[in-house]
Amino acid sequence: MPLQNRVTPFGEIVDHPARGLFLGNRGCLCDEAGKLATRRWRLRAWITCQLSYKGWWRPVMQPGVWTELFFMDEATALAAGHRPCALCRRDAYNRYRHAWALAQGLASPPKAVEMDDVMHRERTRRDHSKVTYRADLATLPDGAMVVLPGTADRAGLVYRGTLRPWSPEGYGDGTAIEPLDVDVLTPACSVAVLAAGYAPELHASAER
Repeated sequence: MPLQNRVTPFGEIVDHPARGLFLGNRGCLCDEAGKLATRRWRLRAWITCQLSYKGWWRPVMQPGVWTELFFMDEATALAAGHRPCALCRRDAYNRYRHAWALAQGLASPPKAVEMDDVMHRERTRRDHSKVTYRADLATLPDGAMVVLPGTADRAGLVYRGTLRPWSPEGYGDGTAIEPLDVDVLTPACSVAVLAAGYAPELHASAER
Protein backbone atom coordinates (compact mmCIF):
# COMPACT_ATOMS: atom_id res chain seq x y z
CA MET A 1 0.00 0.00 0.00
CA PRO A 2 1.52 3.37 -1.03
CA LEU A 3 2.34 5.91 1.66
CA GLN A 4 0.83 9.38 1.72
CA ASN A 5 3.94 11.22 0.60
CA ARG A 6 3.43 12.20 -3.06
CA VAL A 7 2.96 15.92 -3.72
CA THR A 8 0.73 17.33 -6.47
CA PRO A 9 1.13 20.68 -8.27
CA PHE A 10 -1.63 21.96 -5.96
CA GLY A 11 0.68 21.31 -2.99
CA GLU A 12 -1.50 18.48 -1.68
CA ILE A 13 0.13 15.37 -0.21
CA VAL A 14 -1.52 12.19 -1.48
CA ASP A 15 -0.90 8.44 -1.59
CA HIS A 16 -0.02 7.05 -5.02
CA PRO A 17 2.25 4.23 -6.23
CA ALA A 18 3.91 6.27 -9.00
CA ARG A 19 7.61 7.01 -8.50
CA GLY A 20 8.96 10.53 -8.66
CA LEU A 21 12.23 12.13 -9.78
CA PHE A 22 12.75 14.30 -6.70
CA LEU A 23 12.58 14.25 -2.92
CA GLY A 24 11.23 17.12 -0.82
CA ASN A 25 11.26 18.50 2.71
CA ARG A 26 8.89 20.75 4.69
CA GLY A 27 10.02 19.62 8.14
CA CYS A 28 8.63 16.87 10.38
CA LEU A 29 5.05 16.02 9.36
CA CYS A 30 4.68 12.65 11.13
CA ASP A 31 3.82 11.92 14.76
CA GLU A 32 3.83 8.17 14.14
CA ALA A 33 5.73 6.06 11.64
CA GLY A 34 4.29 5.99 8.13
CA LYS A 35 1.38 8.33 8.82
CA LEU A 36 1.01 12.06 8.24
CA ALA A 37 -0.22 14.29 11.04
CA THR A 38 -2.70 17.06 10.21
CA ARG A 39 0.05 19.64 9.63
CA ARG A 40 1.40 20.07 6.11
CA TRP A 41 4.58 22.00 6.92
CA ARG A 42 6.80 22.89 9.86
CA LEU A 43 9.34 25.08 8.05
CA ARG A 44 9.22 27.99 5.64
CA ALA A 45 12.11 26.40 3.75
CA TRP A 46 10.30 24.04 1.38
CA ILE A 47 13.07 22.41 -0.61
CA THR A 48 13.51 19.97 -3.49
CA CYS A 49 16.28 17.39 -3.10
CA GLN A 50 17.96 14.57 -5.02
CA LEU A 51 16.57 11.10 -4.47
CA SER A 52 20.01 9.92 -3.36
CA TYR A 53 22.94 11.77 -1.82
CA LYS A 54 26.27 10.38 -0.63
CA GLY A 55 24.71 6.97 -0.07
CA TRP A 56 22.63 8.20 2.86
CA TRP A 57 19.63 6.00 3.67
CA ARG A 58 16.93 5.81 6.32
CA PRO A 59 13.34 4.48 6.61
CA VAL A 60 10.85 7.05 5.35
CA MET A 61 8.13 8.90 7.28
CA GLN A 62 9.51 8.47 10.79
CA PRO A 63 8.54 10.72 13.75
CA GLY A 64 11.06 13.18 15.12
CA VAL A 65 12.87 13.85 11.82
CA TRP A 66 11.97 15.64 8.60
CA THR A 67 9.40 13.83 6.48
CA GLU A 68 10.29 12.64 2.98
CA LEU A 69 7.98 13.92 0.25
CA PHE A 70 8.20 12.99 -3.44
CA PHE A 71 7.53 14.88 -6.69
CA MET A 72 6.91 13.61 -10.19
CA ASP A 73 9.43 16.21 -11.47
CA GLU A 74 10.85 19.62 -10.64
CA ALA A 75 8.06 21.58 -12.34
CA THR A 76 5.65 19.81 -9.97
CA ALA A 77 7.81 20.78 -6.99
CA LEU A 78 8.02 24.42 -8.10
CA ALA A 79 4.24 24.55 -8.57
CA ALA A 80 3.75 23.16 -5.06
CA GLY A 81 5.96 25.96 -3.69
CA HIS A 82 9.37 24.31 -3.29
CA ARG A 83 12.82 25.52 -4.40
CA PRO A 84 16.12 23.66 -5.00
CA CYS A 85 18.06 22.45 -1.95
CA ALA A 86 21.31 24.33 -1.29
CA LEU A 87 23.06 21.16 -0.05
CA CYS A 88 22.38 18.27 -2.40
CA ARG A 89 21.40 20.41 -5.43
CA ARG A 90 23.88 23.25 -5.05
CA ASP A 91 24.23 23.95 -8.77
CA ALA A 92 20.44 24.12 -9.27
CA TYR A 93 20.11 26.25 -6.13
CA ASN A 94 22.66 28.75 -7.42
CA ARG A 95 21.04 28.87 -10.86
CA TYR A 96 17.66 29.43 -9.20
CA ARG A 97 18.80 32.30 -6.99
CA HIS A 98 20.80 33.95 -9.78
CA ALA A 99 17.67 33.85 -11.95
CA TRP A 100 15.73 35.27 -8.98
CA ALA A 101 18.17 38.19 -8.76
CA LEU A 102 17.87 38.80 -12.50
CA ALA A 103 14.06 38.68 -12.38
CA GLN A 104 13.86 41.05 -9.40
CA GLY A 105 16.61 43.43 -10.51
CA LEU A 106 18.78 42.67 -7.49
CA ALA A 107 22.47 43.53 -7.35
CA SER A 108 23.34 40.13 -5.87
CA PRO A 109 21.59 36.77 -5.43
CA PRO A 110 19.28 36.59 -2.39
CA LYS A 111 19.84 34.45 0.69
CA ALA A 112 17.71 31.34 1.13
CA VAL A 113 15.69 32.84 3.99
CA GLU A 114 14.84 35.88 1.85
CA MET A 115 13.47 33.69 -0.93
CA ASP A 116 11.64 31.45 1.54
CA ASP A 117 9.78 34.39 3.11
CA VAL A 118 8.53 35.52 -0.30
CA MET A 119 7.67 32.00 -1.42
CA HIS A 120 5.68 31.28 1.72
CA ARG A 121 3.45 34.32 1.14
CA GLU A 122 2.94 33.34 -2.49
CA ARG A 123 2.13 29.65 -2.03
CA THR A 124 -0.28 29.39 0.93
CA ARG A 125 -2.90 31.43 2.78
CA ARG A 126 -3.54 31.55 6.51
CA ASP A 127 -6.32 28.98 6.08
CA HIS A 128 -3.69 26.71 4.42
CA SER A 129 -5.37 26.96 1.01
CA LYS A 130 -3.13 27.38 -2.03
CA VAL A 131 -2.47 30.82 -3.46
CA THR A 132 -3.14 31.12 -7.19
CA TYR A 133 -3.35 34.11 -9.47
CA ARG A 134 -4.76 34.89 -12.91
CA ALA A 135 -2.54 35.34 -15.96
CA ASP A 136 -2.66 34.99 -19.72
CA LEU A 137 -1.61 31.43 -20.56
CA ALA A 138 0.24 32.64 -23.66
CA THR A 139 2.56 34.82 -21.54
CA LEU A 140 3.74 32.11 -19.14
CA PRO A 141 7.27 30.61 -19.41
CA ASP A 142 8.10 26.96 -19.96
CA GLY A 143 7.92 25.03 -16.68
CA ALA A 144 5.01 26.98 -15.20
CA MET A 145 1.94 25.01 -14.16
CA VAL A 146 -1.70 26.09 -14.25
CA VAL A 147 -5.15 24.78 -13.50
CA LEU A 148 -6.35 23.16 -16.73
CA PRO A 149 -9.07 25.31 -18.31
CA GLY A 150 -12.54 23.95 -17.64
CA THR A 151 -11.43 22.07 -14.50
CA ALA A 152 -10.93 22.90 -10.83
CA ASP A 153 -8.57 20.13 -9.78
CA ARG A 154 -6.40 19.22 -12.77
CA ALA A 155 -3.01 20.74 -13.55
CA GLY A 156 -1.18 21.36 -16.78
CA LEU A 157 2.42 22.17 -17.73
CA VAL A 158 3.36 25.00 -20.08
CA TYR A 159 6.06 23.64 -22.37
CA ARG A 160 7.20 24.45 -25.89
CA GLY A 161 4.01 26.13 -27.01
CA THR A 162 1.73 23.45 -25.59
CA LEU A 163 -0.24 22.79 -22.42
CA ARG A 164 0.33 19.23 -21.21
CA PRO A 165 -2.03 17.66 -18.62
CA TRP A 166 -0.28 16.47 -15.44
CA SER A 167 -0.78 13.12 -13.70
CA PRO A 168 1.31 11.32 -11.06
CA GLU A 169 2.67 9.04 -13.82
CA GLY A 170 3.64 11.81 -16.24
CA TYR A 171 2.27 14.28 -18.79
CA GLY A 172 -0.39 13.65 -21.39
CA ASP A 173 -0.46 14.89 -24.97
CA GLY A 174 -0.24 18.66 -25.28
CA THR A 175 -2.66 21.09 -26.85
CA ALA A 176 -1.57 24.30 -28.54
CA ILE A 177 -1.43 27.32 -26.25
CA GLU A 178 -3.61 30.30 -27.13
CA PRO A 179 -4.28 33.56 -25.25
CA LEU A 180 -6.54 32.65 -22.33
CA ASP A 181 -6.82 33.74 -18.69
CA VAL A 182 -5.96 30.83 -16.37
CA ASP A 183 -5.26 30.20 -12.69
CA VAL A 184 -1.51 29.83 -12.19
CA LEU A 185 -0.34 27.23 -9.65
CA THR A 186 3.39 28.02 -9.68
CA PRO A 187 4.08 30.88 -7.23
CA ALA A 188 4.68 34.20 -8.96
CA CYS A 189 8.28 34.38 -7.74
CA SER A 190 9.11 31.03 -9.33
CA VAL A 191 7.31 31.98 -12.54
CA ALA A 192 9.59 35.03 -12.68
CA VAL A 193 12.61 32.76 -12.10
CA LEU A 194 11.49 30.52 -14.97
CA ALA A 195 11.02 33.56 -17.21
CA ALA A 196 14.56 34.67 -16.29
CA GLY A 197 15.98 31.43 -17.68
CA TYR A 198 15.85 28.77 -14.94
CA ALA A 199 15.12 25.41 -16.59
CA PRO A 200 13.56 22.79 -14.27
CA GLU A 201 14.18 19.07 -14.73
CA LEU A 202 11.07 17.59 -16.32
CA HIS A 203 9.62 14.09 -16.51
CA ALA A 204 10.54 12.37 -19.77
CA SER A 205 6.88 12.35 -20.84
CA ALA A 206 7.06 16.14 -21.34
CA GLU A 207 9.12 15.49 -24.48
CA ARG A 208 6.52 13.31 -26.19
